[in-house]
Amino acid sequence: MLDFVYYPVSAILWFWHKAFGAALGPDNGFAWALAVMFLVFTLRLLLLGPAIRQIRTGLQMRELQPQIKALQKKYAGDRQRMALEMQKLQQEHGFNPLMGCLPMLVQAPVFVGLYHVLRSFNRTGTGHGGLGMTAQDNANTANYIFSPADVQSFLSARLFGAPISTAITSPQSTLESFAAHGGVPTVATIAAVAIPLMVIASLATHFNARASVARQEPDASANPQTAIMNKLMLWVFPLGVLVGGPFLMIAILLYWVSNNIWTYAQQHLVFAGLDRETAVKQRALAQERQNRR
Repeated sequence: MLDFVYYPVSAILWFWHKAFGAALGPDNGFAWALAVMFLVFTLRLLLLGPAIRQIRTGLQMRELQPQIKALQKKYAGDRQRMALEMQKLQQEHGFNPLMGCLPMLVQAPVFVGLYHVLRSFNRTGTGHGGLGMTAQDNANTANYIFSPADVQSFLSARLFGAPISTAITSPQSTLESFAAHGGVPTVATIAAVAIPLMVIASLATHFNARASVARQEPDASANPQTAIMNKLMLWVFPLGVLVGGPFLMIAILLYWVSNNIWTYAQQHLVFAGLDRETAVKQRALAQERQNRR
């Protein structure tokens, strides 16, 4: 159903693997790891414009809060009139609430596609995403635009001795399917790579949440529902990374870490740029008021 997402995602991953594989070798674990990371960076770069517009929409919504509250108070008994006046206010300030939803609507199928394509390199299991293939059939079956040779390369790729398509909880039958692709890995070897990635992803999730909470207005933070959501973002979601990490293959953990790193950098750089832009506008307005005097 989502082939229109899976094929472009696999094409971007294929491109980066060819690029890094040319320098490091096609079966090199770091070539595949970097391909996964730069796949995430490429997709986040494509979504940067909508993400900036989402942030602008949020800031604009915050600026309009006093006027919105005044309208809600004034037309508390007339919901139809209040909706009309709210729409008029939004039009006057060029505010489009749908812009705040666009990045999320776009990102959802994209990152589902990311997960699916990475998961589809190993279809030997019968659990989520598995097709119950034999190791031989899986190794000789294409994965979207990846040829069987590319699938075998992915299965052979090792990061510090661990195949990037394995998870800590991978069953022994799955681990044995790697016998023809560099030998059967041990759970200890996989854990030695996966656990640091889980910790990094958890910490990055926490610090991203801290940066987001720090930007909230005091009134918003005092709202009970917002306070509960803040606690979930700060503590429960990062803990969820640690709890769910053992069930995710190393390639997915690399995606998770890369996505969080990008989010952290994007928040700081974009908000810093918007703060500078706001400061310039404020200085211009102050200068204009001074000139009028």
